[in-house]
Amino acid sequence: MTYRRLKHSSRNLVDQLSNLKFFNSSRSSISGLQSRSIQTFELVKEDVCYHKHIVSRHICFLKGSGIGIPASLRGVQSNAFRIHSRNLASVATVPSRNPSFAMISCDDISYFKKILGEKGVVQEELKLDDANTDWMRKYKGSSKLMLQPRSTHEVSEILNYCNSRCLAVVPQGGNTGLVGGSVPVHDEVIISVSSMNNIISFDKVSGILVCEAGCILENLITFLDNEGYIMPLDLGAKGSCQIGGNVSTNAGGLRLIRYGSLHGSVLGLEVVLANGTVLDMLGTLRKDNTGYDLKHLFIGSEGSLGIVTKVSILTPPKLSSVNLAFLACEDYVSCQKLLSEAKRKLGEILSAFEFLDVSAMDLVLKHLDGIRDPLPSSKHNFYIVIETTGSMESHDKEKLEAFLLSSMESGLLTDGVIAQDINQASSFWRIREGIPEALMKAGAVYKYDLSLPPEKMYDVVDEMRERLGTAANVVAYGHLGDGNLHLNISAREYDDSILSQIEPFVYEWTSKQRGSISAEHGLGLMKANKIHYSKSAETVQLMGAMKKLLDPNGILNPYKVLPTSISQSGVN
Repeated sequence: MTYRRLKHSSRNLVDQLSNLKFFNSSRSSISGLQSRSIQTFELVKEDVCYHKHIVSRHICFLKGSGIGIPASLRGVQSNAFRIHSRNLASVATVPSRNPSFAMISCDDISYFKKILGEKGVVQEELKLDDANTDWMRKYKGSSKLMLQPRSTHEVSEILNYCNSRCLAVVPQGGNTGLVGGSVPVHDEVIISVSSMNNIISFDKVSGILVCEAGCILENLITFLDNEGYIMPLDLGAKGSCQIGGNVSTNAGGLRLIRYGSLHGSVLGLEVVLANGTVLDMLGTLRKDNTGYDLKHLFIGSEGSLGIVTKVSILTPPKLSSVNLAFLACEDYVSCQKLLSEAKRKLGEILSAFEFLDVSAMDLVLKHLDGIRDPLPSSKHNFYIVIETTGSMESHDKEKLEAFLLSSMESGLLTDGVIAQDINQASSFWRIREGIPEALMKAGAVYKYDLSLPPEKMYDVVDEMRERLGTAANVVAYGHLGDGNLHLNISAREYDDSILSQIEPFVYEWTSKQRGSISAEHGLGLMKANKIHYSKSAETVQLMGAMKKLLDPNGILNPYKVLPTSISQSGVN
């Protein structure tokens, strides 16, 4: 594979920039990255469309159309993964079962079969084992029943009945979460919305999409691509995750720097409350100032206040000019300054600004097949992936060239390469999005999803390395553009002595910076009792009051989001 390299010389850079080829002319419609017709690349049936690139099935691990993360992980033949998947359960803290909740009876199952039919009531052990276990194999419930409603009415009937019987339930979509929020803790009834996967409407003028909660994100991306639009969020788990789960966790992803969070993109929701009441908030208006905007209560509530059944979302138009650069910086200060310069000089065309450190890069090169270092001449301390998306090829090219030139001249960049075709763009994104896979293959991993001021993000990484020494490998990457650090501690095996060095230090450190202990993954079971590190006692008490008002029996996704002392207080 040939790359156009950016040399640390303003003279060489000017010469090379004048000859750089950008993949932004004469584009055909391909999901995410819009490709141009080039002789060296041909889209075939075995290729799958992903985040701004095309990836062949045989090199894709975490993402695959109709395959997804959980199924892919089950197919891994690595002995190391199998060993550590057994050990993962040892690090999960499980609260005691709430005795207020009823146990499933034969009468309950008969009722559910009456409203859902035989196919809508799942009791097979193999299917239940998958639904009971999160994709990291860290949390595993013991539910004996999964329900598969096909409509909002059926969800309403299920919840009305479960509330009357005080049967605890856990809503489930693609089950790709990282904090145990989508699986049972004990024997809760699983309510899967996967069968509710219809696109209801799409307005080609406004770009407003209305769909059911079970729609897989990648399917929505493909649908919109054919309509000339894109989804405002893009996740590594797009082949499995569902829009209802995305909304319920307020998923972030790679495009947040450009399009913002789902609190801004989601225009309306349909939600079923614990007692079966259907809240129709499925508006398609950009402006509506009539009273409280209640949909925001359910965005990010992780199914603890109600089950999202339909979503109305504003989608941006697909733009024709896309460029991708893989860059190197000497230190983290340069990364920060590069971000500031990118915002100023790339402005409205900046669509992604991702970073990874040398530990993350080394891990990917070691554990992922077919990965090549785009900058092989020397090792670098930090790597940046910058994407621009616009509508004017010449304008975008000029802005990017000027930005790269000034960054090289000022010493912010030590090296860099620009993708010249869709294959090179694919290889760049593969490095960034392959880090979670590489971490899983490396052994045991402690994962932390932190939101911090960008200038403070890497300080916690340095301090963690000082604390752990040679006991573990500290790996850092994330969405520098929106202050989201993915801090990962990789070790050969899980060890309580390592965990005691990590926690509660990582939460206390984040709290001192007024950061968030969960930037985009949610709280789930893993962090429910740690919410006080990010929220005041008064705020958490108010959250508890809202939970009590909307779900007085506490049946919706119990043991999650709120501390046990609050979520179970007053439950009948």
